[in-house]
Amino acid sequence: MSSSRAAYHHGDLAHALEAAAMQLLADKPATEISLREVARAADVSHNAPYHHFSDRRGLLKTLAERSMAELVDDVRATLAAAPDATAALITGGQTYIRFAVERPHAFDVIYDPTVCIPGAPTETMAPLIDELETLLGGAVVNAGLHESALTACWGLVHGLGTLAAAGHFPLDVATTSFESAVRAMLAR
Repeated sequence: MSSSRAAYHHGDLAHALEAAAMQLLADKPATEISLREVARAADVSHNAPYHHFSDRRGLLKTLAERSMAELVDDVRATLAAAPDATAALITGGQTYIRFAVERPHAFDVIYDPTVCIPGAPTETMAPLIDELETLLGGAVVNAGLHESALTACWGLVHGLGTLAAAGHFPLDVATTSFESAVRAMLAR
């Protein structure tokens, strides 16, 4: 019996399935991941995912929530490690861009409007969105920009991350461009 099946029999099916799904997400888009494939990767029966996910959409929601939690953790850690408010805004934004480029499938599932419906996030996703907005908003204000600049900064990092992840320009160009934009905004 494999360790995954052993974990399942000990009540850890949810963890085994989610870990397997996140591993699959590292290599392929969420839209290409099936419940059967998750079961195979977790080394459990093909029906086992239905004990944890109501359906494929439930799997995709879980992938989005777990990915958003990881993005929030990355941004939070970066902001906490920054030596000053300007550096926090710059490195926090660069962390967001880097996540989009280095983990494109996780980034895509977070913002897939069929998974995380705009204006109607899941109970798990809503506080994560709020926390990311609070983190980014705090960085914007602490750096000396008006709070209304949050939308522009979030749009900038999201757009730069999306374009760099799609190969339109390299990661270093995206992160440098964000820093230049922030410094220009702060100089006004």
